[in-house]
Amino acid sequence: MLPALRRLPEVLPLIGQESYFVLHAPRQVGKTTALRALAEELTASGRYAALHVSCEEGEAAGDDFAEAQRAILSRIRRSAEIYLPAELHPPPFPPSPDISLLGTALAAWARVCPRPLVLFFDEIDALRGQSLLNVLRQLRSGYSDRPTAFPASVVLCGLRDVRDYKVTTDSRGHLGTSSPFNIKVESLTLRNFTRDEVEELYQQHTHDTGQVFLPEAIDRAFYWTQGQPWLVNALARQMVEKLVPDRGQALTAAHVDAAKEILLRRQDTHLDSLAERLREPRVRRILEPLLAGLALGEVPADDLRFVQDLGLVRLAPAGGLEVANPLYREVIPRVLANTAFASLPPQSITWLRADGRLDTERLMEAFLAFWRQHGQPLLGTAPYHEIAPHLVLMAFLHRVANGGGTLEREYAIGTGRMDLCLRHGPDTLALELKVWRDGEKDPLEDGLVQLDGYLAGLGLDSGWLVIFDRRTGQPPIAERTRAVAATTSTGRRVTVVRA
Repeated sequence: MLPALRRLPEVLPLIGQESYFVLHAPRQVGKTTALRALAEELTASGRYAALHVSCEEGEAAGDDFAEAQRAILSRIRRSAEIYLPAELHPPPFPPSPDISLLGTALAAWARVCPRPLVLFFDEIDALRGQSLLNVLRQLRSGYSDRPTAFPASVVLCGLRDVRDYKVTTDSRGHLGTSSPFNIKVESLTLRNFTRDEVEELYQQHTHDTGQVFLPEAIDRAFYWTQGQPWLVNALARQMVEKLVPDRGQALTAAHVDAAKEILLRRQDTHLDSLAERLREPRVRRILEPLLAGLALGEVPADDLRFVQDLGLVRLAPAGGLEVANPLYREVIPRVLANTAFASLPPQSITWLRADGRLDTERLMEAFLAFWRQHGQPLLGTAPYHEIAPHLVLMAFLHRVANGGGTLEREYAIGTGRMDLCLRHGPDTLALELKVWRDGEKDPLEDGLVQLDGYLAGLGLDSGWLVIFDRRTGQPPIAERTRAVAATTSTGRRVTVVRA
């Protein structure tokens, strides 16, 4: 555990000012854990009666705002009985018209409570339609009566900022403004862990068990996760419970990479929930050009905020949009290629030598044969049209990687490229993927320059440049697929695949 206030240093001053504010952050970053710890800390200080309350039970009520309020009030009473001293429990809630059940109950509690009330309404964006509007309006209405006749401070916690809360059940309508909660003074977010905090968390395991995380393991864990809390924990759990249960054995960067591969294969709840989002139109509008290396074009600002709020992408320090962390960068195209992978026909493994090493010449022959025969029908299995060839190629390479290797990807918005790195034992194959679209010049020249830089960074002297010709009026794939040799300006050997 990390101290809750370290990640939320702004909260105490805002509560001290009797503010109402919003905390929003992606799923599985520790919002609920931090808020519960913060509520306990505030109550233990003797200054406040602070309570964390989930609104999730009100989701099923839909537009039935009376039922939604009753669900929230029931949750308040149960949570108060568990987490607050008896003298801070709410009184019996007085009768009230259906439209003001929550406000009347909170006012009655604030009047008799010996301390100022601080309420953290978690999962507030689980509420929908009239139920959401009703709750927000009651909080705004009681705001001027604080602290003696209404909670002194209220924090709305959810995935998104208040202006982006859904007000319809079909996911299309949003408030578009902080009204009817225009009393908020701040919209905070919960940051990821720093590298030092990852080390601090892992050192707690070392302190408890004696098992050591080497500095290289901590660096590697931070690289893959960029401090995303669920991923930081999930990597460690796979290492200490599955890969290296022997507490006398130190954990290395190789163990982190192995744990990462387990997570990618398993796609546990957190990764699976992200994967479910990939087919949503507003997520696709951002991710498809990002994965293809294209400019975003005219994208609604709400779509940009939504995909950032999901934690899928972030603004890069140097500018531009990028996938939030390398592990997500791996899992997103892998999920998108799942259908293509499942559709692959049976194929003999011809690309390994007798000693188990990768034979890139045989791999090229296998890919050309595969692409000529199956490329055209498999393109239809890819959910993102712009990168359909990329996904089918990755599905093919995953079959190679699953025999004892890994497949890593790099892509950046506006570069018109995707880089792939296939590692199989001591062998490494670097690939540059380009698309030739209508109205564009042949990407061969740019591709050779880009691949040369990629190979230099990997310390390799050869690689593949795969050019997918998506121009209209081209012959069938089987007729135009071929491979030719080329050389970069620095003398590196390249196999150019025209597909």
